[in-house]
Amino acid sequence: MTQPDVSVIIGAYEAMPYLVKCLESVEAQTLDPARIEVIAVDDGSKDGTGEYLEEFAERAAMAVTVIRQANSGGPSGPRNVGLDKARGRFVFFLDADDYFGPEALERMVAMADEHGTDVVLGKVIGVNRNAPKSMWGKNQPRTDVFSSQIKFTLSAQKLFRRELLTRHDMHFDESLKTGEDALFTMEAYLRADGVSVVADYDCYYLVGRDDGKHVTKSGSYTLRFDSARALMGLIAEHVPAGKRRDGLMVRPFLVTLLPQFGPVFLRDDEEVRQNKLVLAKPLIDAYWTEGVADRLKVNERLRVNLAGQGRGDLLVDVLDFIKKKKAPTLHVDPRSRKAYLAYPHFRDKAAPLPDGWFVPTSRETVTIESFKFPPAAHFPGMRTARKMARKILGPRRAA
Repeated sequence: MTQPDVSVIIGAYEAMPYLVKCLESVEAQTLDPARIEVIAVDDGSKDGTGEYLEEFAERAAMAVTVIRQANSGGPSGPRNVGLDKARGRFVFFLDADDYFGPEALERMVAMADEHGTDVVLGKVIGVNRNAPKSMWGKNQPRTDVFSSQIKFTLSAQKLFRRELLTRHDMHFDESLKTGEDALFTMEAYLRADGVSVVADYDCYYLVGRDDGKHVTKSGSYTLRFDSARALMGLIAEHVPAGKRRDGLMVRPFLVTLLPQFGPVFLRDDEEVRQNKLVLAKPLIDAYWTEGVADRLKVNERLRVNLAGQGRGDLLVDVLDFIKKKKAPTLHVDPRSRKAYLAYPHFRDKAAPLPDGWFVPTSRETVTIESFKFPPAAHFPGMRTARKMARKILGPRRAA
């Protein structure tokens, strides 16, 4: 039997009616059907998903294998079952709620073959939900996780060279109930001999279901800490301490950990707040470095640092300030000539915090018009400070 180019692995749970469009998009691929196999795993659905998959298998032009199993409790189990059955040179994990652009597989396979890369990202479009955007500026025939923005898209919906996965015995971690795809994809990025990005064609449509359900379920906040712990540990295992590790650690801190200390923290009861601080501390102690901190905006850096110190009281003040959409005062020290964003508790004698926590990054200067200068009476040498601010931030933004 001829080896297919791509094994499309679909884990499906209660996927109707979205599964119809998903499978139609597979049939509509411009890649020759003889070069595609579909492995669909029904994870204990009771809405007709399994029956529809079997009907599709009978009429589809490509090879289709349908596996029906008891519910596994998450997307990892079905994906692993499909991966173990796959025969293609490449595998693609297609969620049953989502769908392909017609040329998606043809373009991604061609990119991988032309440039010899092990992972290919196809441009993702959000449908009734947000989708990552920072990595789609241009096609990237060959890049890696250290020199691109791909660390900010760690979902499993990518083309993976199967030999890479089998060589390293890679599977989804079924012990994780959320973030398992991030762990899998980051490991693939780190082990890959090159990654390609197809940015000039809409390859994948990420669908937000009208009923609010999705293959990946939100779960308890403790699961988010499990996910952060696993991803941070993987990065530390594969990347020595230094700038490259710091650059990757930004992702779990910013995307996985920090949301637990965002607006939701204001709604949490005191017991949950304290538990979050307890869960965060060992992660911050182990993986939070100056190199990571310098890559985050002031309000982000401040929240992580306060969480690491267990200062939930000060954290609430900062979050309340942000919730009210207040603009931090731009404070330029006339002696040191350093600029600071004066969020709550900046140079507060009652709760002394390091000035370095309040130093803005270059990313924050683009909205400097919204920042307010303190009155001249707050410190002497205001004219000098203003000149210094214009030098730091540009004349239009410092005014």
